[in-house]
Amino acid sequence: MLTLLNLLSAVALLVWGTHIVRTGVLRVFGSNLRRVLGENMARRPLAFLAGIGVTALVQSSNATAMLVTSFVGQGLMAMTPALAIMLGADVGTALMARVLTFDLSWLSPLLLFLGVIFFLSRKQTRAGQLGRVGIGLGLIILALQLIVEAAAPITQAQGVKVLFASLTGDILLDALVGAVFALITYSSLAAVLLTATLAGAEVISLPVAIGLVIGANIGSGLLAFLTTSMQNAPGRRVALASLLYKLIGLLLVIPVLHPLVEWMNSLDFSPQELVIGFHLLYNTLRCVLMLPTVTPMAKLCNSLLPDREESNGKARPRHLDTAALDTPSLALANAVRETLRLGDIIDSMLEVMLGALRGTHTAVPQQVRALGEDAEALYNAIKLYLAQMPREDLCEQDNRRWAEIIELAINLKLASDVIERMLRKVQQQKTAQRREFSQVGLEELTTLQAQLLANLRLGLSVFLSADPESARQLLREKRRFRAQERRLAHAHVSRLQRKVVQSIETSSMHLELIADMKRLNSLFCSSAYVVLGGSDTGGLMLDSVPDEVRLS
Repeated sequence: MLTLLNLLSAVALLVWGTHIVRTGVLRVFGSNLRRVLGENMARRPLAFLAGIGVTALVQSSNATAMLVTSFVGQGLMAMTPALAIMLGADVGTALMARVLTFDLSWLSPLLLFLGVIFFLSRKQTRAGQLGRVGIGLGLIILALQLIVEAAAPITQAQGVKVLFASLTGDILLDALVGAVFALITYSSLAAVLLTATLAGAEVISLPVAIGLVIGANIGSGLLAFLTTSMQNAPGRRVALASLLYKLIGLLLVIPVLHPLVEWMNSLDFSPQELVIGFHLLYNTLRCVLMLPTVTPMAKLCNSLLPDREESNGKARPRHLDTAALDTPSLALANAVRETLRLGDIIDSMLEVMLGALRGTHTAVPQQVRALGEDAEALYNAIKLYLAQMPREDLCEQDNRRWAEIIELAINLKLASDVIERMLRKVQQQKTAQRREFSQVGLEELTTLQAQLLANLRLGLSVFLSADPESARQLLREKRRFRAQERRLAHAHVSRLQRKVVQSIETSSMHLELIADMKRLNSLFCSSAYVVLGGSDTGGLMLDSVPDEVRLS
């Protein structure tokens, strides 16, 4: 029982070490990995090599699969280069299996010692995160050694020998057992190394070992597909294609299995070396042969997993990928994109408002209600997504960006509430009270509304680019808007003095709408203060928050 517990704990340590390496690498090189995987991948060989390199860096083909499916799901990468990267990832994990079979017992304590020193002394710096990577690599090497040591007494147990003796070389049964190994250990690498250990101890024959290796590859594909089950259809297609490629590899190796085993038996290598060598050769040949077929495979997966039509109701976030939370730069970029999407909804609400003033939009209450619900849903999603990011792990720049995003999201949510209230007022006046603005008053309101819409768009641009010149332009537009608002209020009072009937009937409504537009303008222009406030003030400065927000 203790031996089995040692084996399970070693496997758990391997999984944890892989997680630490992936987290550290993504925090240090996350934005660069995104650029490498997302850009210049039109050529398949380049994408294939990128998959090999990234997998060697993060020590896990499953980690690469999570990155690629995330990028495809967010529309940052096309399906065809994603499949080429996934094929390269399979070769990368086979190469790492070969490297990790060398005697690296001296390297594990060295990596752990240096990694802990750098991580504890410089936690928030790049050197500290590289120390985290060193700790993870040291744990991986140590875990692999413990797996081999823990498996040795298990292989000598009589019951285990009887169990593996039932595997007589039926490749389908062997592949099934190998897939179960990969699922249990959460790593095809651990399953392959365990298989090599069993073959070296002569517990299993070479044909059985080959079947287990092929099954371990299939298990890793199945694991990636299960991991992406909660993603959207584009992301799941990548994992499905990777799994299909591995199943095709099984079908291709069946006819040549016996000649291949005879040839391998004639080689002067140990069974353990033969298993590791087969794993590398099999993945390399399979992936190189499959590389020209990525385009038809992408079409096949598109037909097998078509896009599902979005059901009526609240909008769903498109860019808030939880898999990116380990990489602050990627997670913040996702939150920025979703916040801009929230800004587009506010833009649409202002368009509806403009149409309602002009009388060109019909069914205004239904449109406004639906847009308001969408704004509420996206605001809550952004807020919860940012809440999952531990701010103590963020550097100063990321921490400031975090605050800027949440501030703008709050302002946009407040803006949606104000616009809904404005539209209800306008609709009530036109339907219940049957009153119309004067022609001059209507032109004034629509002009001010159009200027407000332009300031929203400029404010979103300033938030995205953080350009100081654009921020100063936004502040100039804010002052111009306030001057225009005061002039129009005075012009309305002048019409009241002239006793214009329509102006008298709609006076309260007219002035309330101008006041609401003034508040909206303050909300939209707040991003300029963040850009011009300097790096010492952070995102949530008191001066950057509009008076209306501070008093609410």
